[in-house]
Amino acid sequence: MSDKPSVLRLFIAVELPANVRQRLAGLADELRGMGLERLRWARPENIHITLKFLGETPAERQPQIEDALRAAAEGVAPHELTLGELGKFGGRQNPRVLWVDVRGDVDALQALHKRVDARIAPLGFPADERPFAAHLTLARVPQDLAKKVARPLAEAIDAVKVPDTPIPVREVVLMRSELRREGPLYTRLCAVELA
Repeated sequence: MSDKPSVLRLFIAVELPANVRQRLAGLADELRGMGLERLRWARPENIHITLKFLGETPAERQPQIEDALRAAAEGVAPHELTLGELGKFGGRQNPRVLWVDVRGDVDALQALHKRVDARIAPLGFPADERPFAAHLTLARVPQDLAKKVARPLAEAIDAVKVPDTPIPVREVVLMRSELRREGPLYTRLCAVELA
């Protein structure tokens, strides 16, 4: 009997280099000290730019997905992004997610996202309906805390400067996500270099 799972929870991402993750960890520490310690903070090693969430996928589809990812990356040049500014998803009184946006060659990242979407769609993963908004999730706001942290979160977003840090984009990665009590565990399954 095989130990391999028959279904994998998958997504396609751009991973961050260690120095960017360290900067984000420092930023998270600063924000925690501003009355935001009770948010659900992402572990620095888990922060990435999601290009496409595939969800629960039969394991036997992985080779097709890897082929589609290689096709999507063909002819896409490496490019560079940089950390942008803090922001949030959710209304003024109901924040849900605290994030950092990215700046730099965002057009190249948008084009890469479109190519991934186009190559993955024929495999049964519908194209995204919402516009692609590249961001790095720092923390999620528990629903029961949203009203309590709305003001300190807004103040922190206005007050804290994100360090200007380059993010080289040299590859796209097929990742597996395993949901665990202590937080998700992400595993690289396949990395495809941009050329």
